[in-house]
Amino acid sequence: MPDGADSLAVSVLSSLSEVEAEQWDACAGPDNPFVAHAFLSALERSGSATGRTGWQPRPLVVRGRGGLVLAVAPLYLKSHSYGEYVFDWGWAQAYERAGGTYYPKLQCAVPFTPVTGPRLLIRPGEDRGRLTRILASSMIEAARRLGASSVHVTFPQEAEAAALGELCYLRRLGSQYHWCNQGYDGFDDFLALLSSRKRKQIRKEREAVARLGLRIETLVGADIKARHWDVFHAFYQATVDRKWGQAYVNRAFFEELAATRLGDKAVLVWAEEAGEPLGAAFNMLGSDTLYGRTWGGGRHVDFLHFEACYYRAIDFAITHGLARVEAGAQGEHKVSRGYLPTPTYSAHWIADANLEAAVARFLDHEREAVAADIVAQAEEGPFRKG
Repeated sequence: MPDGADSLAVSVLSSLSEVEAEQWDACAGPDNPFVAHAFLSALERSGSATGRTGWQPRPLVVRGRGGLVLAVAPLYLKSHSYGEYVFDWGWAQAYERAGGTYYPKLQCAVPFTPVTGPRLLIRPGEDRGRLTRILASSMIEAARRLGASSVHVTFPQEAEAAALGELCYLRRLGSQYHWCNQGYDGFDDFLALLSSRKRKQIRKEREAVARLGLRIETLVGADIKARHWDVFHAFYQATVDRKWGQAYVNRAFFEELAATRLGDKAVLVWAEEAGEPLGAAFNMLGSDTLYGRTWGGGRHVDFLHFEACYYRAIDFAITHGLARVEAGAQGEHKVSRGYLPTPTYSAHWIADANLEAAVARFLDHEREAVAADIVAQAEEGPFRKG
């Protein structure tokens, strides 16, 4: 798809391997590991995000003179709505009841990964406004050419969502639970700002785990060995079987990830008792954020999940001077542990005018409800008032 204004060329590829890692990463930047070529390629090479799993890679690439990549977007042709965490099942069902065909659709996202971050990846120094418009319109054109019903950009940065809202996309508001570092020198500094009841609750939970004499360590990068990934994936699979019924990533993904430069960004909180692994929490490290990804556990131990997923993440963030911890999707129980509701965003283009109008009306009401819920939960948060 050439851009007639000058020598720009827009391409929809079939694989991340068709674009040079260095060129992609020059657009993605160093801050967010999930949009790095290595992370997305690991999902693809491992067979986790492929056409077979309903995530057919269709990366969008804008090249300038000499083939220089100026902008990219992680785009996937999807045959379902699993692994997105911005739910549109109701839209699909309503459209198909009315005789429409909702799938395939195009998804601009990081597969199976509900973390906020850039989605319209633009090389620094280039005209961001112009390239944003080109990416937005090119995704729509790609949807038309591929016979997709819609385009969905999930968990973008707020500015990206706002820009897409000016370019024929519907805006959606969501929320997650994030912990913010207020310059704490240690965990006790964080506790000191909580109400007495919440402070006692957290201390009680941490002390209960400490009394068990478990070995809990935070492993980073090369400290994580193949045996850790073997056990963690088995735990992850067992947790999925108990709760969700479908594992999104396979064991090969962790092997692929560990072999890339992003292996150094993996953070695994590992718990065991007398050599018996009990559970582990998988995180990824960004430039200023620890991203909690998933938990896997075997034998149940009271409060171990909270210790490994939430409190050790806070310890790590304070020690390393990180600005925040993103603890993943859902879970109101996180609020009492210092993870406050934080707005998240998505943007949606829908080809059918009638479906678009119905979704737009729904989103108007949903935004009001979500915004009110964010305020209410923040007011009921664990921090001392006044």
